[in-house]
Amino acid sequence: MMRACRTCHRITSSEICPTCKISTSQYWSGYLGIIDPEKSEIAKKLKDGWHTEITPGQYALKVR
Repeated sequence: MMRACRTCHRITSSEICPTCKISTSQYWSGYLGIIDPEKSEIAKKLKDGWHTEITPGQYALKVR
């Protein structure tokens, strides 16, 4: 089952986020794949809203 971090929104299969080292949630919705964060306008807007560094990977838009 895929899970998402409550802080950085990164999607992972682990119960602990590999980036933030906190527990993840199985309750998330919306999927976003970031390939090149430097060129992505969406990644730039998310970085401002989430206050976290966006790196290439898979992200959830909403995490409960």
